Amino acid sequence: MPENIIIINCGSQFTQLIARRLREMKVHTLIMNWYASAEQVRSYSPKGIIISGGPDSVNDPGAISIDPEILTLGCPVLGICYGMQLIAKMTGGHVVEGESREYGVTAIHKAGGNSLILGENIPSTLNVLMSHGDYVAELPEGFKATSMTDGGIISSFEDSSRNFFGLQFHPEVISTENGSYILRGFAFKVCKCSGDWKLSDWVDGTITAIRKAVGDSKVICGLSGGVDSSVSAALVNKAIGDKLQCVFVNHGLMRLNEPESVMKEYESIGLSVKYVDASERFLSELAGVDDPEKKRKIIGRLFIEVFEEEAGKIDGAEWLLQGTIYPDVIESGTKKGSALIKSHHNVGGLPEKMNLKLLEPLRDLFKDEVRQLGKIIGMPDEIISRQPFPGPGLAVRCLGAITKERLDTLRAADAIFRDELEKAGLYAGIWQAFCVLLPVKSVGVMGDSRTYNEAIVLRAIHSQDAMTAEWSRIDYDVVDRVSKRICNEVRGINRVVMDVTSKPPATIEWE
Repeated sequence: MPENIIIINCGSQFTQLIARRLREMKVHTLIMNWYASAEQVRSYSPKGIIISGGPDSVNDPGAISIDPEILTLGCPVLGICYGMQLIAKMTGGHVVEGESREYGVTAIHKAGGNSLILGENIPSTLNVLMSHGDYVAELPEGFKATSMTDGGIISSFEDSSRNFFGLQFHPEVISTENGSYILRGFAFKVCKCSGDWKLSDWVDGTITAIRKAVGDSKVICGLSGGVDSSVSAALVNKAIGDKLQCVFVNHGLMRLNEPESVMKEYESIGLSVKYVDASERFLSELAGVDDPEKKRKIIGRLFIEVFEEEAGKIDGAEWLLQGTIYPDVIESGTKKGSALIKSHHNVGGLPEKMNLKLLEPLRDLFKDEVRQLGKIIGMPDEIISRQPFPGPGLAVRCLGAITKERLDTLRAADAIFRDELEKAGLYAGIWQAFCVLLPVKSVGVMGDSRTYNEAIVLRAIHSQDAMTAEWSRIDYDVVDRVSKRICNEVRGINRVVMDVTSKPPATIEWE
């Protein structure tokens, strides 16, 4: 068994991001839900335990808590945000509701002498990401404050005799200065980890687990053309070979000429793929639907229906392979205690009853880890470097009611945006770039005539893991060319605007 740091998930949107940061340091992590028993945690012989943030208040009736015996296991414990407040409450401290909430980047200042994880190499003042309403008003006995905010709020504490630590801020996000260094201090200085875990080890174990789970049955895979489903298929193909049958469903919600190009790429890597054109079926059921959650659930249900119909034609097919990754799981609120952000078609959008069992080998990985995995198993760069594209496709970028005409408008605008970014040499360096069609009309003037048409939004972001994102600062001359081309070449558009919102507070997609 590899060295483990156990992360106890109390429902934070950032739980897996903690795991990702530690994996970057080659430290193996396991995520367990907050209701895990101390004995379950002990069975993994943890080098340390991290208690995540969460959406609750520790003072709420029925608030998430952990088995008290976990704090007696004798290994170091780090609480982050809600986790810090939970440690404080469970060890005799006092947590109260603040007069105002703290969301966003905040300055903190080291206090109380040297700290085991806020060591000498950490600056005396740090800008960190806060996201909380409560705070620790009174420290438990034996604890000391190791940093404070400008307003005098305790932003970190520790009890060095028991190796208990708390951070009111989130060290796992990139907007926290020296956040990875702080986690590194906990993992190596406090927990004494060796840092010898590799993603390639995960590959070997996962292939073995897939073979054991599938046995003699067959797997049907829904390929979308995206990185996640493609890497999932290649991984499972390595595990079970010709017992995998892939199906590519054209739901009529893809970008310009994408179905044809995707099929050629799959052919080039030797996957057995059946093409199914279900575009009329999808567009028929989506007609008149403008609620984003309903859109996602309709698409999720139809995907499963189509796949089950195709599976029924394959003798022995019992499994549905999906490219679900962890941001999908977290945003869909499917882990007990986590908040629903939006239902992903392959997670929260799935119907309650299914005839196929789900196989989701990537559900605990982030996008960048999926790309690394693709390289490890020998996939071509053209596939693994592709920009993310949502499973529901243009349905979540065509706001309001979906029609074929509006989708064609969006496709044309999106193709122009991507074309100009490629010509400027910018496309490959952007995590995701796309257009959104708004169901909002405004007055314009073209050829001395009044127009009353819809608007296109340009959205381009940089990210490492899809959990947080910053909007891309594209050269204005490029934006100007895109705007002029869209207004001149795409019928029905007379206004182009740009989304300059990061995640949080926004999500990457608009729906």
